[in-house]
Amino acid sequence: MVQRQRLDKKKEQITSINFSILIIGINARNILGSKMEGFGNYSYELVRRITKNHPEQTFVLFFDRAVDPKFEFTSNVQTVVLFPPTRHPLLWILWFEWSLKRALKKYQIDLLWSPDGFCSLRSKVPQIATIHDLNFEHYPKDLPWLVSMYFRTFFSKFARKAKHILTVSNFSKKDIVDMYGISSENISVVYNGISDEYRVLSKEEIHATRNEFSKNKAYFLFVGSLHPRKNIKRLVEAFSAFSMTNSEIDLVIVGNAMWKQEEFNLSTETKNRIHFLGHLSTNELSRVTGAAFALSYVPYFEGFGIPLVEAMRCGVPIISANSSCLPEIAGDAAIYCDPFSVQDITEKLHILSNDSTLHQQLAENALKRSVLFSWDKAAEEVWDEISQ
Repeated sequence: MVQRQRLDKKKEQITSINFSILIIGINARNILGSKMEGFGNYSYELVRRITKNHPEQTFVLFFDRAVDPKFEFTSNVQTVVLFPPTRHPLLWILWFEWSLKRALKKYQIDLLWSPDGFCSLRSKVPQIATIHDLNFEHYPKDLPWLVSMYFRTFFSKFARKAKHILTVSNFSKKDIVDMYGISSENISVVYNGISDEYRVLSKEEIHATRNEFSKNKAYFLFVGSLHPRKNIKRLVEAFSAFSMTNSEIDLVIVGNAMWKQEEFNLSTETKNRIHFLGHLSTNELSRVTGAAFALSYVPYFEGFGIPLVEAMRCGVPIISANSSCLPEIAGDAAIYCDPFSVQDITEKLHILSNDSTLHQQLAENALKRSVLFSWDKAAEEVWDEISQ
């Protein structure tokens, strides 16, 4: 009751100064306390900036489990935990179509922003959805069968339900238009940003980081979650071929700890030169990125590719796949390869390792290009769409 009175009082205050949006709901279920990646980082970086920058507004954040105490929000933010935890497609339906629908009415939400693209189809509340990419439409077999079926059944409905769609690249915008028949005028592109922890490291910091994570060896770096589209198997095969003639540069793989060396048919010597680090904190990952010889990022499908911009901010050259949005994001900070060709990936590893002039030019280009990507700028652009 006290909570409801507080929201009613805030709503009256906002109404008195003629704001068109009164209480803004945000789907915050991906803001998790541990191993937060992808949607979670995107959600948190934008939510904390938007709520801080607009103290005149009331925000209600909807979680599907207890809110980790490490997340501190401003006084204009109310956090609400809704049952059940969304760990299965059937629970997604329950959460969005029953629990969230009722909560939107209870808390008198005037507009809902969903950073992971999901919508409540049964709610009449206007909704804005961030649809990052449609990888599940192009490569449905890369996901578990039930998850793939859910995405391919519901995301077209979410796209049509949304009052407006945000996405993270022009590639994804065109894909949504082509795949779902959504008007391009109803889709806005807002690039992702980069955590402030990513920066150019000193020689001493590079030495210390390599000593800690790669047995003091220079290394190509891959950062990614456990998805076939990340193309890790082909990258490992390419590095295996590369390592037969180059003993100076190793490979570091950061991501889900389920990637184990025994999943690949590797020689003992090659196994000793691939370092599987599992999940890293942002502080650790920023150092591992900054100390890399180059980022080797070869997914065959992406909506944005945050590791690209993290490498750019660190002044680290990039070997990138020539697919989907990646050339749009990496620009002249990368050399490109065919992600389906182990031979081509291997060739690009050799080219960059043997050409110091190219390496230096890509590093300089990376730093210059990194200014295009900012969470502060992204927060302003997302707010412009929310507040219309």
